[in-house]
Amino acid sequence: MKKTLTIIIFLIFQQLPNAAEVNVYSARKETLIKPLLDQFTRDTGIEANLVTGKADTFIKRLEIEGKNTPADILLTVDAARLVRAKEKGLFQEVISDALNKVIPNYFRDIDNHWFGLSLRSRVIVFAPDRVNKGELIDYLDLANSKWKGRICVRSSSNIYNQSLVASMIAHHGINKIEIWASRLVENFARPSKGGDRDQIKAVAIGVCDIALVNNYYLAGMLESSQEYETYAAKKVKLFWPDQNGHGAHVNISGAGVTKYAKNKEEAIQLLEYLVTDKAQQWYSDINYEYAVNPEIKNTAILGKWGVFKYDDLNLSLLGRYNRDAVLLMDRVGWK
Repeated sequence: MKKTLTIIIFLIFQQLPNAAEVNVYSARKETLIKPLLDQFTRDTGIEANLVTGKADTFIKRLEIEGKNTPADILLTVDAARLVRAKEKGLFQEVISDALNKVIPNYFRDIDNHWFGLSLRSRVIVFAPDRVNKGELIDYLDLANSKWKGRICVRSSSNIYNQSLVASMIAHHGINKIEIWASRLVENFARPSKGGDRDQIKAVAIGVCDIALVNNYYLAGMLESSQEYETYAAKKVKLFWPDQNGHGAHVNISGAGVTKYAKNKEEAIQLLEYLVTDKAQQWYSDINYEYAVNPEIKNTAILGKWGVFKYDDLNLSLLGRYNRDAVLLMDRVGWK
């Protein structure tokens, strides 16, 4: 009798629904997304399981896994990779009034396959003791011979640089931007190497006078616990490019629900949670990124940099022109 009762209890538990959960493949570092996922779990009771890695690896993994993928959401840190994932049929349409209300249409897919969650801008940092702010204009001006031997920037393999060049191709055409890029390379102070923080440090110690970086790297260094990082960050200033033209180039962190998501409802709840005021404020306060919701107040550092005009180019074009940008950068010798 006891054995029979045990079997009955086991069968009952087998038929009970599993605890609500959502599985996330994230190209964001764990420290930059997990606290939000943990808060989502506390607020909703939905367990958010996180796997971090490289975006290209996850795109390939989703292709291989197909219907057997455990992933419900793919989260990346660049629009071009979101476009690539969509083109490979890895996302599905999401109908959500909450997402469409908060996120401007140029920061989300026209077919509702992916959605921007936070913004970052590719800005110019400069050494104020060697560069007059009035000399700085826009990205195109970086090809001017006055900057010869004075520019630092990371390699062409970096997706942020690829997306900047893709945006310029979208605005100005490939022929003009190829000439621009070849002259830009001639102005490099050194061969491209290191990350954005390394470019900031190079400006600080006089290796170069200006550099292209994402805004949040500078903000993070200004509030770093490492004295050498704060010292370097305080030696440079930030400049918003192209304020009399298209505006400063912006990119997104963003996400979409995978085609074969087994927890679609929970996945949509998570995306909607990530554009709530609480989550959007977190992006600003902790990650030093700009909220896609324009009503959110910027954190102290971002606020000090003031309001800026950003390029409202539809970010799907960053994916459309990514291959052109990569080939162009290779042709001009941007290593």
